[in-house]
Amino acid sequence: MNEGTYITEDELFKKALAILTENLGVMETSRFLSLSKQKRIESVKRHRTWQAKLNKDEFFKEIFK
Repeated sequence: MNEGTYITEDELFKKALAILTENLGVMETSRFLSLSKQKRIESVKRHRTWQAKLNKDEFFKEIFK
């Protein structure tokens, strides 16, 4: 494969998975693959939803009683 040749996404995934497994082991590879930005996005969405429903004045009253 030369510098200008691309492999298929399937082949790329298989090679990357093999390299990860060889270097990290099965458990750490599995752990790495389960990491996701989705979790972070999920918490941000949850926080923004909470903030949108929040009454600032009532919240501050409750916090600074």
